[in-house]
Amino acid sequence: MGVRKRSLGFTAVLAASGLALAACGQSSGGGGDAIELTIAQNAIAGGKNAAAAEFIAKWVIPKFEEAQKAKGKNVTVKFVPSGVDDEQYKTKLSLDLKSGKGADVIDIDGIWAGEFAQAGYIKPLSELVGPEADSWDGWQQIPEAVQGMATYEGKKYALPVGTDGRVLYYHKPVFAKAGLPADWQPKSWQEVLDAGAKLKAAGVPVPIQINAGTAMGEATSMQGVLPLLAGAGGEVQKDGKWTGAAQPLKDALGLYQKIYGGGLGDPRLQQDAKGRDKSFQRFAEGEVGILMEGDYFWRGVVNPKEGIAKMEDRDQSVGYALIPAMEPGKGIRGQDFVSMSGGALRTVNPHSKHPKEAFELLTFTLSPEALKEEAKNGSIRVTPRTDVNKELLAGDPLLTFISEKVLPLTAYRPPVAVYPQVSVALQEATTAVVGGTTPDQAAADYQKKLEGIVGGAGNIAS
Repeated sequence: MGVRKRSLGFTAVLAASGLALAACGQSSGGGGDAIELTIAQNAIAGGKNAAAAEFIAKWVIPKFEEAQKAKGKNVTVKFVPSGVDDEQYKTKLSLDLKSGKGADVIDIDGIWAGEFAQAGYIKPLSELVGPEADSWDGWQQIPEAVQGMATYEGKKYALPVGTDGRVLYYHKPVFAKAGLPADWQPKSWQEVLDAGAKLKAAGVPVPIQINAGTAMGEATSMQGVLPLLAGAGGEVQKDGKWTGAAQPLKDALGLYQKIYGGGLGDPRLQQDAKGRDKSFQRFAEGEVGILMEGDYFWRGVVNPKEGIAKMEDRDQSVGYALIPAMEPGKGIRGQDFVSMSGGALRTVNPHSKHPKEAFELLTFTLSPEALKEEAKNGSIRVTPRTDVNKELLAGDPLLTFISEKVLPLTAYRPPVAVYPQVSVALQEATTAVVGGTTPDQAAADYQKKLEGIVGGAGNIAS
């Protein structure tokens, strides 16, 4: 999903396809009514995303076959496992879909959706399945912002498998030392800077950590420049046009200048190959006061049981707040607060011989029963469904906060082929500012690179 990979389930399973399946949805050859479906994920027993592979093989398939039998249908399902690098998987998946192969039900990273749709590799669900694709009752439980991840040019191409969100984390004991409130919720960028100044005065080594630079890769985009761009009322791409050296980008880069030029952040962390992991460790040790990160930080980094920078007192010492717009009402869609999300999608292969049954299998995997069952096999994470999240996340305040407060106002990266190159250019712009280049100059340099990436100035909003 562009940032640190998850290991399981809804937000984690990145690409999925039936590798080298000669034909999808072949009849099992039993009787005229016998239907065989295939479902594939980039998951394999004993290897990558093992828990997800086990869940499909041992729970989804038998339960779905049983449900179909109760309807009088003779349906069998086969799981096609794999466990390879995500980019390698994407290449194989593209080749399968291009040549009419692959499993009936496949997972793709949300960031690939537009690219695959443009290439004709995936089709709108309503075209493949009929009106039941739009009337699925689960849509009512998926926030509109999250549905947007599965939508391209106004049509739904998939179902969201899971998502995440970004917030500002803050170290409560350090805040107390600086005379800052335990229930902090800044309403503007200036309030974040003011808190940073108090932390600095209290002797905190790194008052504010917002990812910058190319060493942190996509984490700089997702946990840095894109949320700030959204907070200034901008989007990296809107209505088919890319945002160049416009005021929102200058404003976002201006905040970087105030943080790193003003001694509120550590420029060296942004250039270090392991800078992001070091920032995690320093937060856990009370040396970073404010950190912009996704829910992965709570679940996988400072998790007291299995985190990479365990905090035994996480629930008492780690606070979290919504990311404020530059000023109230100045964020995208006129919002006071903003966020960015990633996620995976699950869809029906356009070459399936049994698209209606494949869609039934697809929706079955995203039923409340299935999502709750899957959660038993691994760490709890945010599902796309509000009804499931209310029950599943009840014991986790941060994930409940993400589900209830963050998802309704979040945004997603543009799902188009050139985005990764655009993202690198944005990362380079932050590198320049942290290194002392003015925001205006860094924005102008970004626009020049952008013109080369997206096919000229005509594709950039004036």
